[in-house]
Amino acid sequence: MQEQSVTGHTLEQLASEAFSALEAAADSAALESWHSVYLGRKGHITLMTRRVGELPKAERPAFGQRANELKRELEAAYERQAQLLKAAEMEKALAEGAIDVTLPGRRVERGRLHPSTQILRRIYQIWADMGFQIYRSRDVETDEYNFQLLNFPRHHPARDMQDTFYTSGEDVLLRTHTSPGQIHAMREYYPQPIRVILPGMCYRHEQISARYEIQFHQVEGLAVGYNIRFTDLKGTLTDFAQRMFGAGRKTRFRASYFPFTEPSAEMDVECILCNGDGCRLCRFSGWLEILGCGMVHPIVLQNGGYDPSVYSGYAFGMGPERITMLRHGIEDIRYFWGNDLRFLEQF
Repeated sequence: MQEQSVTGHTLEQLASEAFSALEAAADSAALESWHSVYLGRKGHITLMTRRVGELPKAERPAFGQRANELKRELEAAYERQAQLLKAAEMEKALAEGAIDVTLPGRRVERGRLHPSTQILRRIYQIWADMGFQIYRSRDVETDEYNFQLLNFPRHHPARDMQDTFYTSGEDVLLRTHTSPGQIHAMREYYPQPIRVILPGMCYRHEQISARYEIQFHQVEGLAVGYNIRFTDLKGTLTDFAQRMFGAGRKTRFRASYFPFTEPSAEMDVECILCNGDGCRLCRFSGWLEILGCGMVHPIVLQNGGYDPSVYSGYAFGMGPERITMLRHGIEDIRYFWGNDLRFLEQF
């Protein structure tokens, strides 16, 4: 625009030119350029209003008023044009990248139960079918319940099998096994017969590796009554193993040692991968260890309030994560707590 004298006529010419240029703006870049040329800090309208002092005093108010009105009109026209261009560009983009509604949709990912929760629910179901109830016990225990009442006297060497997390005091700890629940259950149910399972989380100060974690689930089982024998324990656990791993699955019991049971045993099932022929999973033995068990020690029965000369019972303990590892050939227990979706989505 050439330099012109400041008059109302010149202002109207500038307005006409600005509106014509605005209509010719075909895209966002041209629109922004127009705004800079006419309404920017150094735009024509802005510069024109700054030269109002060149007019005679009598003409200045009318010129200033008209200049402000014109600026508002151009701003409004600019906003309308911007909206029109935006809508046109969006319509063009949609037309160029139109969605084919006949294509299959994206699969909605669903949440699922954690593999530990799945196996725990299966264990609950099996034992419920056998008449066992779920009994919950606390995670924070005293040394008395976690060890002493279970026939682990202070400084007993069997305590070395379970590295313990102690809290602020030496007698308060995170339970190392679910067995303290046996004492709680017996003292609550006495003198009634008992058939309960005690699931929960256990904690041990282990060196974390593919086979050991500092926290893990455990399911304890306890049956107390009249004339309960080791044959009852063997028959019950054999039935559990066949329901869990399949009918006809062979089992065996090996002598072992636990301070709270006498006699004590460990139970193995025939390898689910090689069917006893020997493979890497079973370390070529043909057998997989799944739990420890035994007849409740008379001292433990007495500590629970039951007279061992009248009552007898059996107990067992199993690790759900270990059973899951055996069933699915999982080689690293750390997967259960790693929150890796690549692992969790397989179940």
